[in-house]
Amino acid sequence: MFVKGAPERVMRMATRWLTPDGELPLDPNAQKEIIARAQSMAERGLRVLGLAYRRCVERLDTRAGVPEPSELAFIGLVGMMDPPRPGVLEAIEECHQAGMRVLMITGDHAATARAIAAQLRIASHDAEVITGAELERLSDEELRERVRSVNVFARMSPEHKLRVVRALRANSETVAVTGDGVNDAPALKAADVGIAMGRSGTDVAREAADIVLADDNFVSIRNAVEEGRIAFKNVRNATFFLISTGAGSVLMFLFAVLLGLPMPMLPAQLLWLNLVTNGLQDVAMAFEPGDRSIMRQPPRPREEGIISRLLWERTVLVGLLIAVAGLWLFMYEYESTGSLTRAQTVALTTVVLFQNFHVGNARSEFRSAFLLNPLRNPFLLIAAIAATTVHALALYLPFTQFILRVEPIDLGAWLRSVLVALSVVVVVEAHKWLRHPKLAREGI
Repeated sequence: MFVKGAPERVMRMATRWLTPDGELPLDPNAQKEIIARAQSMAERGLRVLGLAYRRCVERLDTRAGVPEPSELAFIGLVGMMDPPRPGVLEAIEECHQAGMRVLMITGDHAATARAIAAQLRIASHDAEVITGAELERLSDEELRERVRSVNVFARMSPEHKLRVVRALRANSETVAVTGDGVNDAPALKAADVGIAMGRSGTDVAREAADIVLADDNFVSIRNAVEEGRIAFKNVRNATFFLISTGAGSVLMFLFAVLLGLPMPMLPAQLLWLNLVTNGLQDVAMAFEPGDRSIMRQPPRPREEGIISRLLWERTVLVGLLIAVAGLWLFMYEYESTGSLTRAQTVALTTVVLFQNFHVGNARSEFRSAFLLNPLRNPFLLIAAIAATTVHALALYLPFTQFILRVEPIDLGAWLRSVLVALSVVVVVEAHKWLRHPKLAREGI
């Protein structure tokens, strides 16, 4: 019978060891020498296994399980190198820049875990390592405190891994766990996001996980985080754009009612505004590429919603600006010409232009619109031009004039609408620079 496992555990089962002179008693001096050799190998980043054997007189019946071996003869040590895949070190460094802690929870020897963690810059060469035996002596409260600063855990059993995950979550951390074996399943299930290996992973691990990596590569996790951040950013920016421009229309009607003024726009015009002109830009915003600094941002707070507090402030500013400026221009045209249709046409055109200028502001929560290359998202540029073109055509085509109840406007009205709508760029840029001048300059 041959046995392999952690050197210290295999030695506890052995009473003899194999030498060039044959089997000799495994005395304390021999044990110290073996442990020292294993420690030296582990400090070089090798995964060390102890090997032992015992001659059996009768064939073992393994159907009912095998009792823990004893009276073994220790053969020796085997050290195996499992080097990190290309790109993993860079991916871990980017995770650190993105405010993500990377922890190592392994069944390997503490020295091996520390050495590999140092290679990957998860921890320093003299970093603290919590072993399974030490973890068992910690209460839940003590463990919660220790996991705040310790990044390497060694000689971990499935129960130990589960306790670490629960302690991290109890500290309000968002936890993602990777694993491939049956022993990883409890931790995968307990994590916020369980990530199993698709090629080397067991069926149990894949079933317990939320995500399966087809290529078994840690770099894919980093890429997934980046794609997720880009998607969330685009959803946030598009939502902000829709709510802020929609708030302007709502407030315009509210102010008109409170002041006893005629309606600044008709229902058909509102429908045109939301479905045709506004709809083009918000769809195009989904194609916004990732910002160069997307992986240098810290994770957003768990309690923060789709719209951040900063964007709610900006929504109020933009909504009030669109409502007040649009209503002022509406009343100016109404009093100047006496034509309600013309005034409503100008109000509608002004809001369309507000949207087209504001969509550039909405591309980034912090960064100045003047630092964003418009050609990075050609779909958005095309959508803005198309929205303006379609709206301009609608003012001069008889069919759409009848449907929308609009009429052509002269060059002076167009210029007034453009100048008023440009104010949204000034207001949002000022808000960005006043609230976060450094981020507005460098950008996120």
